[in-house]
Amino acid sequence: MMTIPKTPQHNAPRPDAAEMSADFRAAFRNHPGGVAVITADAGDGPVGLTATSVCSVSIDPPAVAFSLSGISSAAPAIRRARTVVIHLLDADQLELARTFSTSGIDRFADTSTWSRLPTGEPYLLAAAAWMRGEITGTLDVGGSAVTAVRVLEVCLRSPDDETTPLVYCNRAWHRLGPGTAVA
Repeated sequence: MMTIPKTPQHNAPRPDAAEMSADFRAAFRNHPGGVAVITADAGDGPVGLTATSVCSVSIDPPAVAFSLSGISSAAPAIRRARTVVIHLLDADQLELARTFSTSGIDRFADTSTWSRLPTGEPYLLAAAAWMRGEITGTLDVGGSAVTAVRVLEVCLRSPDDETTPLVYCNRAWHRLGPGTAVA
């Protein structure tokens, strides 16, 4: 018979909401996330934002999810859109990540960096990979929404290219490469 160890009991007083929020931020500040740019057009022009919350959900059928902050200026249009394009960035696309994370600018002003797919969505030409997908649902959580996307199409810049992933950790951009592997 297998014995499952009991979870230690923490008898410390529970922190107040502000302390919990600060601790939560601190915990995730040191948890790196891959950098992506999400674009869409709900019919009133292209919108986009930088995200570190994209995760794979399913291989069959291919599906991803991401968190959409309610304070993002692009959030309302992305919520109205039927489809999105999720661009996975490598370190060479740092300027795209910065552009799409900057408030108050026209993120699509430089027309040499993007185009439209035949289906109408805006996509970034330099992205290491992108996925076009249909939004299948959202779950409102606090001031954000978890957005589920069924992937309809995947494009790799070049399947043979070695990429250097761009990650965000502790309020800074980082690159992953062969020298950063620990095993």
